[in-house]
Amino acid sequence: MSRSVTGQLLYALAAAVVVALAATVKTDGYVANILMQAATYAIAVFGLSIVLGLCGQINLAQAAFFALGAYSVALGTVDYHVPFWLCLVAGMAIALAAGAGLGLTTLRLGGHYLAMVTISFQQILTVVLINAIRFTHGPDGVSSIPRPAGFTSGQAFLGLVVAILAASGYLVWRLADTRLGRAMRAVRDNELAASANGIDIFRTKLIAFALAALLGGLGGGLFAGGFSYISPDQFAFADSIVLLTMALLGGVASPVGAAIGTGLLILIPEWLRFLKSVPGLYLAVYGVAVILIVLFMPDGIWGYVSKFFRGRAPAPSKAGEPLVLKPSNSGAPMALEVKGLCKHFGGLKAVDGVDLQVRRGGAHALIGPNGSGKTTMVNVVTGLYRATAGEIFVDGVEVTTVPPHKRTVAGLARTFQNIRLFRTMTALENVVVGAERDGNMLVEGGHDALWRRARAALEFVGLGHRANELIPSFSYGHQRLIEIARALAANPTVLLLDEPAAGLNLTEKKALHDLLGRIAAQGLTILIIDHDMTLIAGAARHVTVLNFGRRIADGETAEVLRQPDVAAAYLGVAE
Repeated sequence: MSRSVTGQLLYALAAAVVVALAATVKTDGYVANILMQAATYAIAVFGLSIVLGLCGQINLAQAAFFALGAYSVALGTVDYHVPFWLCLVAGMAIALAAGAGLGLTTLRLGGHYLAMVTISFQQILTVVLINAIRFTHGPDGVSSIPRPAGFTSGQAFLGLVVAILAASGYLVWRLADTRLGRAMRAVRDNELAASANGIDIFRTKLIAFALAALLGGLGGGLFAGGFSYISPDQFAFADSIVLLTMALLGGVASPVGAAIGTGLLILIPEWLRFLKSVPGLYLAVYGVAVILIVLFMPDGIWGYVSKFFRGRAPAPSKAGEPLVLKPSNSGAPMALEVKGLCKHFGGLKAVDGVDLQVRRGGAHALIGPNGSGKTTMVNVVTGLYRATAGEIFVDGVEVTTVPPHKRTVAGLARTFQNIRLFRTMTALENVVVGAERDGNMLVEGGHDALWRRARAALEFVGLGHRANELIPSFSYGHQRLIEIARALAANPTVLLLDEPAAGLNLTEKKALHDLLGRIAAQGLTILIIDHDMTLIAGAARHVTVLNFGRRIADGETAEVLRQPDVAAAYLGVAE
């Protein structure tokens, strides 16, 4: 039995035991209320594990989504006599729609702008809840909220909430290892690399934000049923900060950490009740305790504890099938063609009317002195920059205005001058992200085919035996190889390598030269940018030379490198 299946069975067993205890063990009302609050809050904090922990986006309005779920259940059941379950689903839908709507209008901002907008949304909702008295009951709140049939007792409803907590925690836990979860983690680690590997950045952020809001609405709806009374002061901005603190305290990257953080922030005040007789001392001790945990455990309590249980990476399986590259071929003579390409930054013409034709198969080099526009041109070709003028064709299909994540579908894959790997993932997970790009015909066999291809790509570059190691454990040269493996796993039509030999020693450069030869032998077209003329002369059949954003030479490698103007511009030799 695999470790994954064993873990799932253990989780299911533990969850069943906890649910049974919550539903049957008698507790006084005070303890039951604490458990109810912890369970409902934890569900909302799971949402922060998605949007902040997985996707790296700040959300300071989780209490607002919590309120939408709570008021949907409260008003629906009390004022309109709608069944509890319908109200709960409606509350989740309203929270989801609010989260998606907020995300649609703000997620392109990011950073502190996103934080400011979510704060504003939280404050606006609080004002509405207080002042829309005819609809929300205003500051008096809503009381006598009924529970669903079969769960009318506090004990039974607590068991139900804990069961939903366990189910939602499991789904969040599993999300990290799905395609969507890997996309979120990639966006969190490096947005440029994620986009260049076929991930729709905005869509991924939006889904994360919407799922966080959905879980907030679910937690809020259950909170209303659990306490039978709600009021606006329970969902203020301070409560969003508390929810965020719970996530950070326990470990935002894991639902286990979210649950731990929630439990602690609810229990710590209870443990410190004996200090409330001294004015100010309670809050001081509470604040110091939280600060110390955050300072000395930056990854949260669960992040700190899990390091001691993290054993060695599992041994990789035996080498499987070899990597096969089957670039698409529409019959167009050029795999990549650029016509009159321009990219201007204000008055600076970084690329100025460049034509480039890369024939199918083999390696084509793009060279020139520093500042000549090589990397800018690659960024325009792959969609990271929008062209000022000109046209770009991949395998005969124009992609000039296509967003970067869709250019991978057209057949482009690339590496970066400054290595851009997803540093919180293993080498194998990094390569899987590349293999998952839309249109990759070689992974249509599903999950197993996907992982086999990723492992084959790592084997191809000589790192299959280290597939399960995290990126920071690799040397600089090996990280270069992982980035190439990630691009190869996508089965592109054109592979663009930006300074692949930068920072490599002589032995690593020799290995890179051999690797490029093995890639070209399978018919894949390579466009390579590098300053190492030995590598260029040995690997590329055709060379295009740029200087000051213009093309100054183009032709067979040996012939171009002998031209006086190329020597003057690139090698610094006088004419």
